[in-house]
Amino acid sequence: MSQTQLIRSCDRGYADHGWLKSFHSFSFADYYDPSRMGFGALRVINEDRIAPGTGFGTHGHRDMEIISYVLDGELAHRDSMGNGDAGAANAGVIRPGDVQRMSAGTGVLHSEFNHAKDRATHFLQIWIQPNQRGVAPGYEQKHIEVQRKRGRLALIAAPAGEASAADAVMIHANARVYAGLFDGAETETLPLPAGRLAYVHLIRGKLSVNGQRLASGDALQLQDVAQLQLAEGEDAEVLVFDLAP
Repeated sequence: MSQTQLIRSCDRGYADHGWLKSFHSFSFADYYDPSRMGFGALRVINEDRIAPGTGFGTHGHRDMEIISYVLDGELAHRDSMGNGDAGAANAGVIRPGDVQRMSAGTGVLHSEFNHAKDRATHFLQIWIQPNQRGVAPGYEQKHIEVQRKRGRLALIAAPAGEASAADAVMIHANARVYAGLFDGAETETLPLPAGRLAYVHLIRGKLSVNGQRLASGDALQLQDVAQLQLAEGEDAEVLVFDLAP
């Protein structure tokens, strides 16, 4: 039986650390709601704003697929795999339109910093639980051109074979992540295999999803829904997660 749940932006957790302001879609750090511990393999969506000249110091992760999606400003990444080091092949600076994937696997240390003097960095931090534990840590970063997302859903993260075919980042998870930009008459329909979960997070603007009107920061959780229909966008930017139950 199909189920749909609307989560309004104002119902998210919120933390103000001065240098960091963060909305939490699911329980995270000091925000705890036993009814919001994740959805399928999706564990974290944090909407973060990092003040100029500040950032996350070096800290560790393991057995998690971590995706960063920058909306405004720049995010400098450095890790124990050598990414972000001087002369490294992966410079580690993430800009709007970029998608970064870090597979924490057996363990990785990293830091994230906003080096700008007068501009905040606004980005989404996404955690997806892997379907394989103990993989070797990995890093990948790709730029998704606007035209790939304009009026459609572009696959930006997926399991290995699908990711390669779509020029998306690869995640060790039975999950797919799409990004789209919708305005005016632009519409999109995404079929969903039977039994799958879908999570729609509206980053900004307004958008109708299966007839439900969403505003910036709102989300929809859907189960056993045959398809998603996206329409009536007003400067909308959206992420869609296709997840195993």
